Amino acid sequence: MPESFGGRIIYLLQQYGPSFLRGAGVTMAIALVGTFIGCVIGFAVGIVQTIPVSKRDGLPKRIFLKVVKTILSIYVEVFRGTPMMVQAMFIYYGLQSMCNISMSMWFAAFFIVSINTGAYMAETVRGGILSIDIGQTEGAKAIGMTHFQTMTSVILPQALRNIMPQIGNNLIINIKDTCVLSVIGTVELFFSAKRVAGAFYTYFEAFTIAMVMYFVLTFTCSRILRWMEHKMDGPDNYDLASLDTLTHTSGMYPFRKRRSGDE
Repeated sequence: MPESFGGRIIYLLQQYGPSFLRGAGVTMAIALVGTFIGCVIGFAVGIVQTIPVSKRDGLPKRIFLKVVKTILSIYVEVFRGTPMMVQAMFIYYGLQSMCNISMSMWFAAFFIVSINTGAYMAETVRGGILSIDIGQTEGAKAIGMTHFQTMTSVILPQALRNIMPQIGNNLIINIKDTCVLSVIGTVELFFSAKRVAGAFYTYFEAFTIAMVMYFVLTFTCSRILRWMEHKMDGPDNYDLASLDTLTHTSGMYPFRKRRSGDE
């Protein structure tokens, strides 16, 4: 084992580089899949939580929606109010001992990250839906669209741009928080670094490598998400064009330039 700090890092990379890379791959797989499924859960819960209930609705419908919304609210509050590590221990070991439900490591990891992310995304989606002007919903209802059609065709496409930064934020958080899954035996990046550090008692060097790898993963994902946000914004200028010959007398102009110019 080299005596210098840099030499020990190079030695660990040469001997255990594949182990670090496999751990990083597991971390990214769990974070990506968990964030995707969590977003699906969050969108579903958010849509249900915003279903309007009026006195004109039948009593069975009002009672049913009240019960469903209460259950979903409990789910959101419980999983937002408890640490993921505790959730992992409760679900993986608790269900096995109390209910004799055995989960594989992979299924448990995906399940825990997904439902945890879903709870956070549910509130994000609900806030994104409520941020859209109520006139959009009223206009959709006026032409006969159902609540589901209004959400999927009118509201959510607009709300998605508003909540896109939070989706990216949840992905970044999940990349880092997958380290807590080591308590159920998930061999992700933190677990791999801990195992390498324990073999040679090189904790500072092993976790320096892990820290750099975590930063590379999160920084790369954040840049990609920023690029996606920029693409969703569209071009900076929009040319207004019309087939009506009467409009051509006023000429064509870029949209942003026209707005900023004198009337």
